Amino acid sequence: MILRPLFRFVLPLALLVPHAAHAAAATSPAQAVSGQMHLNAQRYGIGGQAVFIAHGAKVLFRGADGKTDQASGEDVTADTVFPIYSLSKLLASTLAMQLVEQGKVELDKPASLYVPGLPQAWQQITVRQFLNHTSGVPEYYGAAQTTEDGPRAPFPASLQAALDGLAEQPLQFPTGTDTRYTQTNYLVVTALLEAHYGKPYERIADERILQKLGLKHTYLGATDLPRTGVARSYTGKDGLLQPSQEWSWPAYAHGHSDLYMSLNDLSRFLQALTDGKLVGKAALQQFWQTPVPPKGRRAGFATGWETGEMGPYHEVGHDGGTKVRARVAYRGGLDGDRYTIIYLTNGSARNVWSRSLVNSVMAAAAPDQFPAEVVSEQLIQAALAPAFDTTAQAKSLQAHSPVQGAALEQTINNTGYMLRENLGLDAALRVFELNTVLFPASANTWDSLAEAWQAKGDQAKAKLLYEKSRQLLPQAAK
Repeated sequence: MILRPLFRFVLPLALLVPHAAHAAAATSPAQAVSGQMHLNAQRYGIGGQAVFIAHGAKVLFRGADGKTDQASGEDVTADTVFPIYSLSKLLASTLAMQLVEQGKVELDKPASLYVPGLPQAWQQITVRQFLNHTSGVPEYYGAAQTTEDGPRAPFPASLQAALDGLAEQPLQFPTGTDTRYTQTNYLVVTALLEAHYGKPYERIADERILQKLGLKHTYLGATDLPRTGVARSYTGKDGLLQPSQEWSWPAYAHGHSDLYMSLNDLSRFLQALTDGKLVGKAALQQFWQTPVPPKGRRAGFATGWETGEMGPYHEVGHDGGTKVRARVAYRGGLDGDRYTIIYLTNGSARNVWSRSLVNSVMAAAAPDQFPAEVVSEQLIQAALAPAFDTTAQAKSLQAHSPVQGAALEQTINNTGYMLRENLGLDAALRVFELNTVLFPASANTWDSLAEAWQAKGDQAKAKLLYEKSRQLLPQAAK
C-alpha cells in the first residue's frame, strides 16, 4: 500500500498564479490574517476563533472573531477561555523537560525508576517512550466512559487504579517499534511528576508555570470556570454547528486533557518557553530534535511535541483535535528565524483540520517564508470555484509556483486529502486529478485519485486507476 503524508479579503483566483502572495504583501500581515480568518469562518462554518502569530518577539497578529456561544452571542476576545483539549500535554511535557534539564530524570532510563507501581510489563519502558507515544501501552478508558448517549461508566477512581487496571492487558505493539497516541502515556508522565514533587499535578503546574507566568485565564478542569467569557464547544453535524457533549474528566487526567486557556495566556506560555524562561533554549532544542524513527515508520513526537519539517523550518507543536492547534516553526535555532502560531476555535460546521487553519494564516502572514502553504490555500480556493480547468491550472503551477518537484506533489496531495475530508469529494477530485497531470509518473498521484473515485462510488473507474498506480510502482513494491 502506498504511504501517504499525514496530513471576504482574499481575491478569487481563476488560475494558480501568485496573486495571494502579492495580495498579502500589499497589506500588513495583520490585515492579511484578519481577512483569512473571515474567509475561514465562512468556508468552514467556524463559530468563534482566536489567532496569535509572532515572529520572534514581534507580534504580527493577535485577534478574535465570532461568538463564544451561538445562543448568547457574546463576542470572542483574546481573553476568552477556550477548551484546548490535548494541548494540555504541552504543560506536562514542559514540566518533565524541566526535570530532565536539571538532571533529576533521564529520558532514556525506565520510567519505573521514578514512578512506583507501574505494571510489570511496563518496567523497562523509558520516559522518552511514554512522552513520545512509542510505549505501546493500551488506552485506560473507552466508549463506556465517553459515550454521548445514555449512562456512562465511571472512570477509574484514582490514577493508580487506572494504571492497575491495565496490568493484565497486553501491549499494543513491542515498545519502540511504532507510535500509537494514547492518553495513558501521559498518566505515567503525570505520575512521574507527582512522585517527584510529592504533590498533585494541578499544584505543580500552578506553581511552576501558571503563577510564574502570571496566567490569569487558565483553568485545569471545568470546575472553577467563570460564568462568562468561556467559549462553548461545538461539533459539525450535517453541515451545522451542534453543541458538543463534553466529557467529565477526573482530576488525574489534567496532565493530558481538560485544560481551559485564553489566547493571551497560551501565547504567553509559548513565548516564555521559546525564550528560555521555562526550559533553557539549548536544552529545548535538544528536546525538540526529531528522533530517529523505527525502520519504515515516521517520527511523530519529540519529547511529547508533534514534530516535522516545513521547507527550511523545523516545526513542533500539538493539536486539540480539529478545534485548536499551537505551532512553533524555526530555522537556525530558537534565536534565529522563529514563528509562533496559535489557532483556537470552538468548533466548525465542517470539522476542519486544525492543521489546515494554522497553515492558512501562516500563508497570509508570511507568504514568502511559507510558499507551500500559499500554494495549498490557492488550490483550495480554485477547487471550490464554479469552474476548474485542469490543464490551465497545471500550466500555471508549472510556470509560477514557488514550490516545485516532489514538494509540489506532496503539497497537492495533502491538499486533496484535506478537501476530501472537510469540503467534499468533488473539490478533492479536481485536485487529485491535477496532480496526475503534473506528475503522471507517480504511482501515488494515481492511487490517491483512485481512492477518491472509490469513495465517490465509481468502482470501475477506481479499479482502472489503481491498476495504473500499481504499474508505476517499483518492481519490488508490487
